[in-house]
Amino acid sequence: MSDLDLVMAAFADRLRTARHVAVLTGAGISAESGIPTFRDAQTGLWSHFNPEELASPDGFARNPALVWRWYAERRVKACAAQPNPAHYALAELAKRVPHLTLITQNIDGLHQRAGSPCVIELHGSLHRARCTVDGSVHTTWDYDEELPHCPNCGAMLRPDVVWFGELLPRRALEMAWEAALDCDVFMSIGTSGVVEPAASLPRVALSHDAAVLILNLEQTTAARPPLFTISGKAGEVLPRLVREAFDR
Repeated sequence: MSDLDLVMAAFADRLRTARHVAVLTGAGISAESGIPTFRDAQTGLWSHFNPEELASPDGFARNPALVWRWYAERRVKACAAQPNPAHYALAELAKRVPHLTLITQNIDGLHQRAGSPCVIELHGSLHRARCTVDGSVHTTWDYDEELPHCPNCGAMLRPDVVWFGELLPRRALEMAWEAALDCDVFMSIGTSGVVEPAASLPRVALSHDAAVLILNLEQTTAARPPLFTISGKAGEVLPRLVREAFDR
């Protein structure tokens, strides 16, 4: 058997008997659907802008029209993209285990479109806007308006995403932390593992005796229980993992 076969078989055993599975996903899983990462999206028209000009409160205050155009372009790309087999595998996994908590750093909505319920969005969503004055959240607005305004109070809306210098949504972070503390299996998929506080979640799970899988292209493939690592594409590995755990 190859290293991948051994790791898959060993982790599938943990998954099969799991009480609570927590999953953290990052840009890598959406990249397989053709959605550029934040840095990759800064090409062409946007290549001469600093990230802070496009994704920070100060940048929005200086040039809100520029920021809205940037996010409108990203929203169009997200809507045109389709969930990939990894997204669907996680939706299927939620049906197979007693309890699954899905935490994502992505803002594209692909997990929900694949059928995953109750997704915890640590960084917000491209598909929502938030009032800059009363804080109300909106799922529709005047998409033709260069600077959309709140239907409640008339103040300017902003994308409902987390920008540089902002804290993660408190309740979303609390639920993610609670899942890492409670789960007996944790999967980190397509994330660099360097952006805090999300990067701490797998370590928290490990410290509380969970089996942890790290899946991304930068890993070696190895089993060092309770830590398992796989180098590979989520769209190839996750469907196979679900099959090995539950269809044998």
